[in-house]
Amino acid sequence: MAKLSLYLTTRYPALCIKCLSRYVNSSILDDQQLAHVALTVSLHRASYTRSYMLKLAKELKAIKAKEYPAVRDCLQQIDDSVNQLSQSIRELRRLDPKSGMSDDIFLHIENVRTWVSTALTDASSCADEFPGHRTSKMKATIKGKVLNVAQLTSNALALFHRYAARYRAAANTKKP
Repeated sequence: MAKLSLYLTTRYPALCIKCLSRYVNSSILDDQQLAHVALTVSLHRASYTRSYMLKLAKELKAIKAKEYPAVRDCLQQIDDSVNQLSQSIRELRRLDPKSGMSDDIFLHIENVRTWVSTALTDASSCADEFPGHRTSKMKATIKGKVLNVAQLTSNALALFHRYAARYRAAANTKKP
């Protein structure tokens, strides 16, 4: 399994193996496809978490629960993460190694890196909204879901960095 070594370069290799191995074993051939799948998995998890938190926020608002402001703020950060991951996937599709090297390519790479990094920051900030070891089941559930989004996004960023580094190296070897 050649791609196993790629998983081990991420911050959460066990999660990377769990979430991506079925895709890699089937049809993924290169680093760009692997980065795309990792970002897509992260986006799906963030979207699922957003749906969960949206439902929870509505319930908490209806009963005027004291936890509502923290959940609302966290929901906004996860919503931002979903938007940033969506943008990064669209931008990654614009990177076509066959189209030749140009300065625009590096702009696209930087855009993806920035959006994924920001999505990671937002998810991590959301998790920080629920500190402590003594916490309610609801807060622990939120924190677990959001940490999972942050970890998947971290792994996706690491795999994208690997792809981008190879792309930059290829561009440098083609320059006169």
